[in-house]
Amino acid sequence: MAPTIEDATNSTQTSNLTEFVINKGYGVKGLSETGLEILPNQYIQPMEERIYVNNVMLGESIPIIDMSNWDDPKVADSICDAAEKWGFFQIVNHGVPIEVLENVQEATHRFFGLSAEEKNKYSKERSSSNNVRYGTSFTPQSEKALEWKDFLSLFYVSDDEASALWPSACKDQVLEFMRKSEVVIKQLLEILMKRLNVSQLDSQKESILMGSKRINLNYYPICPNPELTVGVGRHSDVSTLTILLQDNIGGLYVRNQEKNNWIHVPPIKGSLVINIGDALQIISNGRYKSVEHRVAANGNYNRISVPIFVNPRPSDIIFPLPEVLANGEEALYKQVLYSDYVKHFFRKAHDGKQTIDFARI
Repeated sequence: MAPTIEDATNSTQTSNLTEFVINKGYGVKGLSETGLEILPNQYIQPMEERIYVNNVMLGESIPIIDMSNWDDPKVADSICDAAEKWGFFQIVNHGVPIEVLENVQEATHRFFGLSAEEKNKYSKERSSSNNVRYGTSFTPQSEKALEWKDFLSLFYVSDDEASALWPSACKDQVLEFMRKSEVVIKQLLEILMKRLNVSQLDSQKESILMGSKRINLNYYPICPNPELTVGVGRHSDVSTLTILLQDNIGGLYVRNQEKNNWIHVPPIKGSLVINIGDALQIISNGRYKSVEHRVAANGNYNRISVPIFVNPRPSDIIFPLPEVLANGEEALYKQVLYSDYVKHFFRKAHDGKQTIDFARI
């Protein structure tokens, strides 16, 4: 049964809102579905964190790269140039079938269409595994203002574990998206490594670059007063690469490093958005840039996105590659246990690019 307007009214106090949104598992989707007309105070962001039209660069775009011919040196140059300058780019004709993308989007809507009680079986307190987590916002216990987003986070260990533990509403489609993206991920990393003088990915480098994966299903429901809050706050990813499937609604913004303003990433049907994560910035000694990005709330439409986070293994030590430093370049980052880096990221609210300082010399 859908939550009522009385539920929302009773949830304006912090303790009641926590009970409704987090403990009962309704999330912000539940708040939105009550017909709430005023954004609860807990979601109102400080002025400096809101997205303003006058701080968005109109007419500017991150690169869009046609991957029809992977072997074309111009394609490789475009990928590496985008990773160095922008930290973000979109790829089209990448080889992941459109039906796979559509199926995982449908599965995302199907999971979030489940009852709060059913979704809450996968919450931090109730999930049978730390590798499967349903939640809301980012780290509610650490945030002064909450973010307008619900999510399901799935850490991939094996097909067998996924089949046993992931929600039946979405597991098959999520696994297929991950499988079909594998070739794209490896080809992108091989291209990026060649510019760093790494001619071949041996098993050790493969582990450090793509030894683990996490996939999130994100749901951004219709929001009252979207101008007062955010779907996701300013941050850079801790991954090596992030492969993002977004729907046709839009709302992803990337920081333009040169001009210190924000660029909207318009949805392109069938495309994937690629961004560099902190791990690759460290491994490349800063040559490839992980860049701040954030998501706007929307007052008219529900939005979903499905990112695959390609990561080192938790037990890997990450540091600038010897090939990058071979010409005498000074290391900008120290050796860091990847699991320590990730824990540092998740124990605080989103704070732009500050996580990278954990590894800086």
